[in-house]
Amino acid sequence: MEVEIEEDDEAYNKNNGVKRAVIAVAIGNTVEWFDYASYTYLATVIAAVFFDSGNSQAALIGTFAVFAVSFIARPIGGLVWGHFGDKIGRKKILALTIIIMSMSTFAIGLIPGYASIGIGAPLLLLLCRLVQGFSASGEYAGASAFLAEHAPSKKRGLLVSVVPASTAAGLALGAIVATTLEVSLTQEALHSWGWRIPFLAAGPLGFIAMYMRRKLEDTSHFKELEEADEVDESPVATSLKDNRKGLLVALGIVCLNAVGFYIILTYLPTYLSEELGFNSAVSTLTTILSLVTYVFFLPIVGKIADRVGRKPVLATACILFILLSYPAFVLLSYGGMFAIGAQILLGAILAANDGVMATFLTEIFPTKSRYSGFGISYNLGNALFGGTAPLIATSLIAASGNQYVPAFMLMTAAAVAFTSLFWSKETAHKPLRQH
Repeated sequence: MEVEIEEDDEAYNKNNGVKRAVIAVAIGNTVEWFDYASYTYLATVIAAVFFDSGNSQAALIGTFAVFAVSFIARPIGGLVWGHFGDKIGRKKILALTIIIMSMSTFAIGLIPGYASIGIGAPLLLLLCRLVQGFSASGEYAGASAFLAEHAPSKKRGLLVSVVPASTAAGLALGAIVATTLEVSLTQEALHSWGWRIPFLAAGPLGFIAMYMRRKLEDTSHFKELEEADEVDESPVATSLKDNRKGLLVALGIVCLNAVGFYIILTYLPTYLSEELGFNSAVSTLTTILSLVTYVFFLPIVGKIADRVGRKPVLATACILFILLSYPAFVLLSYGGMFAIGAQILLGAILAANDGVMATFLTEIFPTKSRYSGFGISYNLGNALFGGTAPLIATSLIAASGNQYVPAFMLMTAAAVAFTSLFWSKETAHKPLRQH
């Protein structure tokens, strides 16, 4: 085992392609998730533009309903992209997903509002969001598998942590742009044309990212399958047949990532402004602190997981969420420095989970069906637990009047993930599975 790892490290040090892969994945992933995040951080504006403004809460629920329904495309996309990613290679699919995401985001920036075309506005918005969801389903799994197959065993956790870090960077960029628009434009300007800026910017950014990805080499793991003529013709079917336990374990672990990601990093600005009465710009600014904390801790967590293993780190994150989610949301309600401290705490705990989750998922599936296995479990989990999280939180708060609903959602998801860990094996310090 030690010899394999040392040879792996030597190959890593000599291969500049690893650095290019990390840079291209990071930039492309940042662009893709900036596109995706722009919708959430401008949710209150989109609610006013695309829905009947007579009932602001109903319009906001409608906005998050479109957000949730768009996740129907995620499991479908996971099957499609997983199949082709395992059949024709990771690189080609990553180049394709980024341009589809960018063009669908660009199209959102061109849709007339409800005042102009009535019900056609939210319907067109939903169509574009479905295409976005279809594209996003291939990004996270593909980028993680691509980097994992480039990385040496000793550094796999650290390098794959670039995927969630660049995802958060895209969210942070979306938050910064949204905040800048909100503080620099009048409400009339923001609602008439200002909100369109980040969506229209997606076009040129997407072409730049696609160009960078097309210049990459595919992974040696996939090339070896091609050279040996062992590429699976039906990788999705193989994954469903041979990796059922792995898929169930992965789905349970993804539950915490999905709920945590969409509650803490995307829904929280709306929660702070709509449920707690914070100024919308202040809400987004304070949420950026969660993102910064999250990005800061991700590589640290990845490096720790390379030393102590994946399961101890994932289990620690689950326990922290169970113990600290409710106190954190109580602190949020106090505002000021208490709210800032709570968001930093939540960002750090989420990083403890996400900094190793992507690596863990790449390691439990074999090369022949890695993209498929990761894609199915990750996207199904996000469709069931993540895309619905803002809608469920908003609806339950409206129905119950309990502002701590998001905390209970996080605690439940952590309990599910913690239970799933008992059915898994440690995957660190080993070569990637080939079969």
